[in-house]
Parts: sequence; C-alpha cells; structure tokens
Amino acid sequence: MNDNLTADRATFVTHLECSLTGEHYAADQLHNLSRAGRPLLVRYDLDSVRAALPRETLAARATDLWRWRELLPVRHTANVVSLGEIETPLVPIARSGGANVWVKDEGRLPTGSFKARGLVMAVAMAKELGVTRIAMPTNGNAGAALAAYASRVGIETIVFCPEDTPEVNVREIAAQGARVWRVNGLIDDCGAIVGRGAAEGRWFDFSTLKEPYRIEGKKTMGLELAAQLGWRLPRAIFYPTGGGTGLIGMWKAFDELERLGWIGRERPRMYAVQASGCAPIVRAFEAGEEHAERWEDAHTVAAGIRVPRAVGDFLILRAVRESEGKALAVGDPAILAAVDACARRDGLLLCPEGGATLAAYQQALRDGEVDEDEEVVLFNCATGLKYPLPAAEQRLDRHAPIDFDRL
Repeated sequence: MNDNLTADRATFVTHLECSLTGEHYAADQLHNLSRAGRPLLVRYDLDSVRAALPRETLAARATDLWRWRELLPVRHTANVVSLGEIETPLVPIARSGGANVWVKDEGRLPTGSFKARGLVMAVAMAKELGVTRIAMPTNGNAGAALAAYASRVGIETIVFCPEDTPEVNVREIAAQGARVWRVNGLIDDCGAIVGRGAAEGRWFDFSTLKEPYRIEGKKTMGLELAAQLGWRLPRAIFYPTGGGTGLIGMWKAFDELERLGWIGRERPRMYAVQASGCAPIVRAFEAGEEHAERWEDAHTVAAGIRVPRAVGDFLILRAVRESEGKALAVGDPAILAAVDACARRDGLLLCPEGGATLAAYQQALRDGEVDEDEEVVLFNCATGLKYPLPAAEQRLDRHAPIDFDRL
C-alpha cells in the first residue's frame, strides 16, 4: 500500500458550494453543475486539517499526489485509484527562458499529461459514489487519462473527440479501454453530445468542471509548487488555458494553504495563456467582461487549449484579475518557435501548449509585464512525445565514402 494512505480514513470535506452563488450542496452525493449551472467547489474543515496535519508530518511523507490526502475528497482508501502520480519536477530553462524561469513538467505523470491529476481524483470519486458509466468530450489527453483510470476500476467509458484530434491520442484512448468516437466539430460540439446522452440517463457527464472533483486533483499542482519552493510562491505563473481547471484549482490551493497558515498572503500573478486562434478568455479579459463568449472558427496547433467556451470562464477571469495578472494570446508560429528553442537549447521537449507558455513569457518580457529577475514558473502540460515532430531525413550509405567534414 502507498505509505501516504491509511487503511481507511474520514475526509475533512464538509460540503460542496456553488462557485457563483455560494449555495451549499451535500457531500457524498452525485452532482454535476449547481442549480445556477456553474461548477461546484469542494469545501473542507481547514481548522481540523490544521490540527490533524502538522506541516512536518506532510514533509515526512513520500512526495506523490496522495501525500495531500487530508486536502482531497476521497473518504475511503479502498476507492483510491493510482498509476503512480509523482510530484513533477521544476526544470530550469536558462538558455531558452532565462535564469529565473522554471518549467513544471507535467509530462512525467501517468498517461503523459497533467490530465492525470484531475481524472485520477474524478474517477476515484466516481467509484466512491457508485458511477458505472462515464462519457466525456476531449481534445486528446483528458480522454487518455480517463480511459486509463476508469479501466483500472472497471467503469465503462465513452469518449468523443474532434475529428482532427492527434492520432496518437485517439489510439491511446482506445488502447486503454474506452470507446472513442471522432466528431466533425470542436470540443464543445462533442460536449453537447455528452450532455444529451446524460440528460437521457445513458451516462454520467464527465465534462470539464461539470463534476466537482477534477479541480481537486488539479489543485495539487499548486500544493506541490508551494512545497517545492519552501512554502513560498513564484512571482508569476504562466498556465496554458483551455477549460482552465488547473488555474482555478491552483488559485483554490493557495487560498487553502494560507488558511492553514502554511503560506502568507502573497500570490503569483496568474497569466492565462491561450492561442490567438482560440482566445475567448483573452477577449473577455481585455473587454472587462466577467464571462467569455464562444470563440468561432477556433484553430491552433495547440489542440489542448482549443476550447471555444469554458464553463468556468468567470473563475479563470476572477483569478487572473485578483492576482493582477493577465490573459495573453500567442500565435502558432511563436508557439512552434518556443517548442523548438526549448528543445534545442535546454533539452526539454515541450508540448505545443507548454510552448505557448514560453512564447507568452517571452512576449510578456518584451512588453514589460515581467522582469528578468522575477522567479517565474511555466506549466508544460504534457510530454512533447505525444505530438507530431519535424521530420529528420538525413541518411548515410554505409558502403559509400563518408565525408566527415559534412557531418
């Protein structure tokens, strides 16, 4: 058994809360969105957590996702599902980024992306609450993580993805036990199919933020970051933002850590990074709006952030504004150039969405949004090995004379 888990335990969850109205909902019951049609947030008895979990006790545990069990919603250890969710490293990229720039490399997680964090928690809670059939829309990596964890606990899974989803993602989803369907549309078109089926009682809707627990898994990025930096936070975080679950989760994590007395009131400036071909959050931020209208004709090489409409838009915008950060859009040429620069100069192969954060940082540096001496963390959300790479076609004939000066 993982040494971060007891044989059985009671969680410190007290209730769920509508993120828009504050209305309370009972824990230990199956929920999608609130009555207001907005995401539900898990709330904890943090005074009891503080009494039960000295920071020194946490420090003595193995550094995996489940070390944070008192701040996670799963009540019984028997319902935990795991494929080995490690604490992901902070990798310096001094040559392509700068002396104070670090990448939190989420590609080291099971199924190769940060989607593992959210889906391991959501699937564990689905198991705990008796869900037997799940459906979800995906741009690729979330579907792969769902397929892996759901198969591990015997939950039937159906996944819908845009027809231009990277082939490796589609095959990965299928190989790990889900039924996967390509749809001639975008992720919100896939989500509409999931919603119709859920309304007919065919499955439970696992769309981003339409169940309460993916946020709880994703918030471990913020918990880990604080612990890795000695219970302080960087000056700025650049986060690839589609549905925005991770950004919302980290903002929640920082609040919980402050209430535990483990960090102070200081917060990083949160930069929500989108592609210029799909930037609804950027447009809403610049217009001073609380909600983001759907982005039409969305297109970008960074498929993971090609999300035309996010149900948690107001939570993303709230975190960005409260932190005095910004929503930034970068073009595909800049994204690909950043991926190339980081790989060639620092040896770290970013995914396109991770490349977008480096491109956005470089843009923010030029615009005076950040200073070179500020400590900055960029999030690389998946291994670059899942994405098409440039061809390498040079060949040698072992029988022919070799001109070593040309090699």
